[in-house]
Amino acid sequence: MSIFIDERTKVLVQGLTGTQGRFHGLRNRDYGTKVVAGVTPGKGGSDVDGVPVYDTVEEAVAETEADASFVAVPPRFAPDAIIESAAAGVRFIVCVTEGIPAQEEALFFNRLRRDYPSTRLVGPNCPGVISPGKCNIGITPGAIALTGGPVGIVSRSGTLTYQALHELSQQNVGQTTCVGIGGDPVPGTGFIDCLAAFEEDTDTRAVMLIGEIGGSEEERAAQFIADHMTKPVVCYIAGVTAPPGRKMGHAGAIISGSQGTAQAKMEALTAVGATVAQNPTQAAQLMVEVVKNLA
Repeated sequence: MSIFIDERTKVLVQGLTGTQGRFHGLRNRDYGTKVVAGVTPGKGGSDVDGVPVYDTVEEAVAETEADASFVAVPPRFAPDAIIESAAAGVRFIVCVTEGIPAQEEALFFNRLRRDYPSTRLVGPNCPGVISPGKCNIGITPGAIALTGGPVGIVSRSGTLTYQALHELSQQNVGQTTCVGIGGDPVPGTGFIDCLAAFEEDTDTRAVMLIGEIGGSEEERAAQFIADHMTKPVVCYIAGVTAPPGRKMGHAGAIISGSQGTAQAKMEALTAVGATVAQNPTQAAQLMVEVVKNLA
């Protein structure tokens, strides 16, 4: 199985007529994803390489029964695009857009939770979600993923998402679903959401969690692992060598005193029985050993 998306998912691309939307949307389609529509106001009635374009999400959903959206529009348009999809009944939204102000992220996050609780948002500023061999929504290169499970991946870091997929695939360890949640301060989907879904997925037998400095999401994930996870979890926390007191990376990687440090997160995860690696390559090697022991 997989979580969130599978071979039945029908995807519309908001911004399909733009450079990035076209490139990644068509690449998702070529991977095998059911990309059924594009949405660009004012360009309804046209098409992009055979994919019909509509003026509104509502029209696209009515015509194609799309149930997922890939938001690939500039930062100033992304909040409205997300809400438009939710209002049209889209159940799953992936927003890869970078540079949305944190205040706006908080506003649409809370509006989704209040007015559209059945809609799940992944992102913004994330690589997206891939269920290998079934569906790919976002910018993750499909060639680095491997079908057949049994590992689920959730990561705050886009680059390390790709590395985890590639290294596991090189070791012939397949993945059920890989979720890049992004590292912005207000992500639509967090570690706990993904851990809970992987725990319930019968084909996912082990989970790789990739975190980074800043915030306290990894500590909260550690508590969830202690209370609810029965499957082995291998972790890596990026930022061990980050200079004290210096802001690193994107907006989510902000350390306040001792809170949010790599060491604090690693200690919290180790304390609940998760296996914590010192670098990304070691994380993959440790997961290979975990999978061998599952056999």
